[in-house]
Amino acid sequence: MPLTSIMVLDLTRLLPGPYCTMILADFGAEVIKVEDPQLGDYARHFEPKTNGSSALFQSLNRNKKSICLNLKDESDKKTFTQLVKQADVLVESFRPNVMKRLGLDYQTLKELNPGLIFCSITGYGQTGPYANRPGHDINYLSYAGLLDIMGAKDGIPIVPAVQIADIGGGAFPAAVGILLALLERNRSGKGQLIDISMLDGVISWLQTSLPNFLAGGTVPKRGEEMLTGGRACYSVYETKDGRFLSVGAIEPKFWKAFCHTIEQPDFIPLLEASLHEQHRLKYEIQQIILQKTLSEWIKAFSEVEACVSPVLTFKEMTRDPQVVARGILRTIFQQMAGEITYIDNPIKLSDTPATFRYPAPKHGEHNNQVISHIK
Repeated sequence: MPLTSIMVLDLTRLLPGPYCTMILADFGAEVIKVEDPQLGDYARHFEPKTNGSSALFQSLNRNKKSICLNLKDESDKKTFTQLVKQADVLVESFRPNVMKRLGLDYQTLKELNPGLIFCSITGYGQTGPYANRPGHDINYLSYAGLLDIMGAKDGIPIVPAVQIADIGGGAFPAAVGILLALLERNRSGKGQLIDISMLDGVISWLQTSLPNFLAGGTVPKRGEEMLTGGRACYSVYETKDGRFLSVGAIEPKFWKAFCHTIEQPDFIPLLEASLHEQHRLKYEIQQIILQKTLSEWIKAFSEVEACVSPVLTFKEMTRDPQVVARGILRTIFQQMAGEITYIDNPIKLSDTPATFRYPAPKHGEHNNQVISHIK
């Protein structure tokens, strides 16, 4: 596999770090979760549980090993530094300076292993006035200005249902940074420090709105931009049976097809009408969509290219033919865990795909196996 022979020491907990190391583990890296002997990864204890740990923990920590070390204990710290000498990558998500206080910061550890790639994932990064502040996904979205433009016009900002900063701003940039650093190490033989800020990551997502502002354009307003529900061509409408239909008919050809399907050709010239006209148009379209059920509209649009989709529930999504065909949800049988359905890795490689080799580890399950192999 692409990352076979790469050893990763994972000191992270909860979501961003474990998602990052899950990507690495799925492609063959030996990921060793280093957990404290008491609670371990907090995510273990969430509900609901399956196979002794939370469903969230099971999903994020497949293909990994777990050892318990108290990094404040000199004996355990010595064991850890011996592992560092063999490791390729270390991933941690403590606040800045925590690893330094433990005597395990990058400057110290690179003396033991010059090829070590040390990745720190934090809310605000290792520098700046906010560096030591606590935070969660909602806080990073707030500082990034993203939360301010999420929601309906004249309404309050809407909290997204997925963790944009944790995964999009933290986990994925960290994984990319680690892979880039591994490539560079092949050339130079040296490791390096990777400083991932989830706030930075979220700001980097603002490609469809922030460049316009930086170029001197107007400030984007909640619910008034094309891609935030301000236009009739890019919105969600309620159907007769209380379900919802999403419309993404941005291009003229899709908008024309949409208007003809709802039998309103007079709407075609209004694709880029004024904001006031867009509000009126959305109201009129909503009245039309309310006349039929979701299934009736889906049937009407089934042979039409208009970028119209049903808003599916989780239950419907898991049975959707596209989702089934792509195999992003896989069910396997594990001797110890029984039948497991998990979210597959979204990165599809033709020759060396991601694999599910073993389920998430028990707390400290691999202490003897890992520590006995320290050179």
